[in-house]
Amino acid sequence: MREEITAYKRERVLEEAVKLFYQRGFSGTTLDDIAGALGVTKPFIYTHFRSKVELLEAICRPTIEMSLDAITDAARQSGLASRRLFDGIVNFSQVVLQRQANIAVYFREEKHLSEPGLAEINALRKRFDRVLSDLLEEGSAAGEFQIVDVRVAALAIGGMVSWAYTWYQPDGRLPIEEVGKKLAHFALQLAGGHLPVSEAPGAPPATTPP
Repeated sequence: MREEITAYKRERVLEEAVKLFYQRGFSGTTLDDIAGALGVTKPFIYTHFRSKVELLEAICRPTIEMSLDAITDAARQSGLASRRLFDGIVNFSQVVLQRQANIAVYFREEKHLSEPGLAEINALRKRFDRVLSDLLEEGSAAGEFQIVDVRVAALAIGGMVSWAYTWYQPDGRLPIEEVGKKLAHFALQLAGGHLPVSEAPGAPPATTPP
């Protein structure tokens, strides 16, 4: 129970920090501001984070880790590369759009990360690019994709989804799930591939002739 309470308090600090960093920027927000929003004193924050920079890193790193997990989990599945690419991009999109403020803070405030923190995040991003590149390479070798430069294609697809944080509106005409599917279809088009009818979302189940 004690660990759960500590985890909850830490998460509350992160929630308020994300809001304030998103609204005011990293430089425009102090630990006193975050403490005031929580109704606590600054020493309370120091029990969970040693500095404002460490707090920033704790905001940025999980989104990159979750993005890597999303594409890795899909790539490890069996079946067509096109299906796995589609599912991976849908799941990656969910991470980006559900954590819109976090990823916005990361892109805006990356320059304030510590050197070790930035190196760790960059290593995660490189792993993401490598997993996606390998999946595209696999699909190309199988004849599912038509890609001239797999590395550039991976960067283009990753950038397309990551940048969705700048234009996605939670109260817009499309829910997150639909935006994710559209981005996944665009990724397939960029790769020169498509989902077979039997693999397409919402397709009727295959039937066996009598």
